[in-house]
Amino acid sequence: MSNLHADMAPFYQNVAELCRQKLWHQLTIAVLPFVSDEKNLRTTPEGTNSFLVLYDKVVTTVEKKLNALSLARIASHVADSLVSTDGTAAKAVLENLVTEQSARLGLPATLYLQSKLHLLSLNLLEKQGDWNDKVQLAVIHDALKKNASKLQEMTVDTSTTMVHSAHYECSMKYRKAVGPPEAFFTEALAYLNYTPLDQMENPHALAMDTCLAALTGEGVFHFGQVVTTPILSALEGTPEAWLMEFMHCMAKGDVVLFQNLSGQYATQIQSQPALVARAPAVKEKITLLALVNMVFERPSGERTLTFQDVADRIHVPIDQVELVVMRALSLKLMEGCLDQVSQTIEVTWVMPRVLTQDQLQDLSNKFGAWAVKVSKTADYMGEHTPALFA
Repeated sequence: MSNLHADMAPFYQNVAELCRQKLWHQLTIAVLPFVSDEKNLRTTPEGTNSFLVLYDKVVTTVEKKLNALSLARIASHVADSLVSTDGTAAKAVLENLVTEQSARLGLPATLYLQSKLHLLSLNLLEKQGDWNDKVQLAVIHDALKKNASKLQEMTVDTSTTMVHSAHYECSMKYRKAVGPPEAFFTEALAYLNYTPLDQMENPHALAMDTCLAALTGEGVFHFGQVVTTPILSALEGTPEAWLMEFMHCMAKGDVVLFQNLSGQYATQIQSQPALVARAPAVKEKITLLALVNMVFERPSGERTLTFQDVADRIHVPIDQVELVVMRALSLKLMEGCLDQVSQTIEVTWVMPRVLTQDQLQDLSNKFGAWAVKVSKTADYMGEHTPALFA
């Protein structure tokens, strides 16, 4: 092949030498980064994909000598290089490896290949605009469900992180196609946990989709999980940076800021059908988050709220406070009881969540105040009941 592609001659000569010396690990180290870079892709005089030729003539002949997961990754990159020209051939690369070598590959490599194969199938459906293929979508759904349980059998380490990443990338793609947004949000967060930002194919699109799913997803209130991930940085300096502002606003439960942002970015909001369709639900969400944050900001011993205080904080008429609180209780955002006579709410528990830097600082200040209070109490007890501390 070095004769066919003169600019790649050093690489192919190195591959030939590694094969001659049977240095299989070094061969893997050479081939994997090569096929992962599309700049190295060439077309042979016969019109064949050069990555596929390398895979068929070299990799498959020594596949039993190679690390199973590395082999799976090489096959995945080769398949990706074929998608734009021959989707059937792309799927065949992965299907053949899974079918013929599954017993030898082991669980991590098999799960990785299956995830990449199903992701490729979803990408082809998207390319063809054929999301009505219910049979194929059902097959992918069943496979994802089955593989999710198998993932629990694996120990998470540096070598298997990519397996989890591949699974959640496929699951995320599936949920983007069929919904609902809250399911996509869950899978997206899992994918973000296992995938570095610089290894994501399109972090900007993922950031947009995650923000929209968080805003419109039923029962999604953990905005701290979004604002503490690096993915939001993909929106900085882009026309979609307004979504980042909404994420921070929701995490703080700031109703006034939400109203200001809604007016400032009215045109952008109207361009998103999901936000328009779910506008009442998004408004309810910021109202509930305002209530939750109000409770969180108070010391644990001062969590008896008056209806008037709540109405002022969440910006609703006082006669609607009871409905908002009951809604928060029904969604398990907090626990407590209402006193309609005295118009107070006693809160005994508020939902745990990921905190922003500002919220962590506030919590640190509370711990500091608590420590001072405990110290003063100990000093008081020591002065007035010396026998107990003798």
